[in-house]
Amino acid sequence: MVERSERIKPWGVTLGIVGGGQLGKMLSQSASKLGFEVVALDPSPSCPVSSFCKELIVGSLMDEEKIFEVARKSDVVTYEIEHVNTEALKKLEDNGYPVYPQPHILELIKDKFRQRNFLRTKGFPVPDFRELDVSEIRQLRPPFVQKARYGGYDGRGVVVVKSPEDFSKLLECPSYVEEFVDIEKEISVVVVRSVRGEVAVYPVVEMVFKEGANILEMLVSPAELPEEIEMSARELAVSIVDELDGVGVFAIEMFVSKDGKLLINEIAPRVHNSGHHTIESCLTSQFEQHVRAITGLPLGSTEQILPAAMVNLLGEPGYKGKPILLGVEEVLKIPGVNVHFYGKKETRPYRKMGHVTIVGRNVDEVRRIARFVSETLKVIGDERI
Repeated sequence: MVERSERIKPWGVTLGIVGGGQLGKMLSQSASKLGFEVVALDPSPSCPVSSFCKELIVGSLMDEEKIFEVARKSDVVTYEIEHVNTEALKKLEDNGYPVYPQPHILELIKDKFRQRNFLRTKGFPVPDFRELDVSEIRQLRPPFVQKARYGGYDGRGVVVVKSPEDFSKLLECPSYVEEFVDIEKEISVVVVRSVRGEVAVYPVVEMVFKEGANILEMLVSPAELPEEIEMSARELAVSIVDELDGVGVFAIEMFVSKDGKLLINEIAPRVHNSGHHTIESCLTSQFEQHVRAITGLPLGSTEQILPAAMVNLLGEPGYKGKPILLGVEEVLKIPGVNVHFYGKKETRPYRKMGHVTIVGRNVDEVRRIARFVSETLKVIGDERI
C-alpha cells in the first residue's frame, strides 16, 4: 500500500472528520477557506457540520466500518470529540492512513487516570491523586474531588465533595480521587504542533465555569496573570505537547492555586472551547491552525489583535425541544459582539448551543459586555421540562 502520508499535498486536500458537532462545523469552515473539501461522520443527518461538508456519512462514531469509509475518501483524518472508536483509528494508522492527533495520544487522554499518571511520571505538576473504589472513597474526609476515568466531559464525570452530604453524589464507576485545590484561577493554553514539528502558542486564557454545572461559561483573553506565571504556563503547555509528540491543536487546562502554583488539570487533543475566541481576536484561528498543522502547511500567527471574551450559549434549565434564541437583537447592537449559533435542532439544559465572542479595546470593556451578553442572550426550548 502507498503510504497515505506521502499523498498529503499542500492543496486539493480532502479532510476526514470523525464527529459532526460544532467543532467539526468550524473546522469545515476553515478547511473550505483553504479550498479543501470535507467528509464527515456523525450519527445525526442534521448535525452542525452537515451544511458545510462535501459528504456526510451517517453512522455511529464507534462504527469501525464507517470510520474506514471516511478514511478511504480522505487524505488525512482527524476527530472533533474524544468519544470515538480509538481502536479503529489505530488500525487506520497501522494501514498507512494519517490520523491526527495520533490515536495513541487519544487512547492515553481518554483514560483520565492514565493521563494523570503520564503527567506525574514525566514530572509535570498535577494535584495529588490516587485510584480508589467507591467504598474506599466513602471513608475519606472531605474536601476532595472524584473523577471518572472514562467518558467525562462538560462537567460530567466530576464530583466535588466538600461535606458528608455530598457523598450521595458519588459516581458508581471506575474513578479516582484527587486533592481539592484552593483555586485562584482556571486557565487554558492552546498549543499547535504541525507535522513539520513547527509549534505555535496562543495567549493564555482565563476560564469561568457555570456554577453547579462545571461547564465553561465564559473566558477572557489574555488572562490577567503575573508575567512569570503566564510564561511558565506557556512553557508547560508546549513541553506537554512535545512530550506527546502531538500533531494538531491541543488545549492544556491548568489550575492556578491561591499560593501561586500551576497544576495541570486536563489535556484535550483537539480544537477546544477555550480557543473559540481566536476566530475574531487572533490573526489565525485555532480551527485554521489545526487544518494547517495536519496537512503540512506552515502555521499562521497566533498574535491576538484585540482583547476578547467568549460566552458559551447553553440551553436554559427547564427547557428542551426546538431552540428559541432570546435577546439576540439587544446583543447584536453592541459593536464587537459576534454571535455563533451552531444550528443544533434540539436544546436541553446546559447543552452547548452556540457561543458569542466579544472583542474590544481593553479587558475591562470586554468583561463588562460579556456579563451583559450572558445575562441577556438565552436559549430556551419550545417544551417545558
